[in-house]
Amino acid sequence: MAYTTIDKPTDYFNTVLFTGNGGSQTITGVGFQADFIWFKERSSAGEHKLNNSVLGTNNYLISNSTSGDDTTGSGIQSYNSDGYAISNASNINDSGETYVTWNWLAGGSTASSNSNGSITSSVSANTTAGFSIVSYTGTGSNATVGHGLGSAPDMYIIKRRSATEHWQVYHSGNTSAPQTDYLQLSTNEATVDDVVRWNDTAPTSSVFSVGTHASVNGSSSTYIAYCFHNVKGYSKFGSYTGNGNADGTFIYTGFAVSWLMMKRTDSAGEWLIYDNKRDAFNLRDTRLEAQDNFADSTGTTKVFDFLSNGFKCKGSDTDINASGSNYIYMAFAESPFVSSGGIPTT
Repeated sequence: MAYTTIDKPTDYFNTVLFTGNGGSQTITGVGFQADFIWFKERSSAGEHKLNNSVLGTNNYLISNSTSGDDTTGSGIQSYNSDGYAISNASNINDSGETYVTWNWLAGGSTASSNSNGSITSSVSANTTAGFSIVSYTGTGSNATVGHGLGSAPDMYIIKRRSATEHWQVYHSGNTSAPQTDYLQLSTNEATVDDVVRWNDTAPTSSVFSVGTHASVNGSSSTYIAYCFHNVKGYSKFGSYTGNGNADGTFIYTGFAVSWLMMKRTDSAGEWLIYDNKRDAFNLRDTRLEAQDNFADSTGTTKVFDFLSNGFKCKGSDTDINASGSNYIYMAFAESPFVSSGGIPTT
């Protein structure tokens, strides 16, 4: 039984709920100065707006869109030690609307130059939490990009900022040869077999590889990448096979889950997102979809139990638990199953 390396996961990832006021307000309760903030309006349809401190305030990308940088509106005014100040902005702080933000700590807003790859990148990395934000400019030729994690990433999500393209996803659990396949965060499409995105090359402890496709490496185009690797007791990027039953598959993570995003890979399926704040108790059925602007949805077939050491499918919908079908997930912890001192936490 592996001990955790992080006893307090909320020092590195946290979910916060708030209600918009249509003016200015300060959001607190994050627990740290977030470097990656994912906003989603819950009570109405609205864009997923993703911001990071490397690119700075009022610079967003939208997970349910192929568009590039959105710098047209107001939004985040400042990053604070326990959250951020926001102003009136559509899908950020509309009056009377409810919101969720998912917040990650990287290495701070000052990115460091990384020359490990053939492309020099700018990196804000948190090696303890296995998360980095990587900014780079494409060359149009097969290349490598330094990610700053010190371990091979299990998942990275890349978006072309300077032009229209889908979000590209590498996930180590996608297939037996994930370097030959990709998913797109901005669509519900199944895994696509393609050697061009990742140049048929798995990531290493220092770099990830990109091929010549414009979505990841167009000449002179700018990109942002969010890179993650497994950290015992804190994060898990894995896969599972559905059984088609309401009493579904159990997936061991080694921690009590606070946040889960998952997707079917062998057929079309939504990028479903659950957390422990919108649903404080089991069953967890309140969900959002990264590829769509829908408001919170609930139901009885796309549901999970969050357990002390993993999560369990409790529905038979094909988006989460079709018999014999393949799924990938990324999960973050509420608390580890075993502390760094070897003491069970539950």
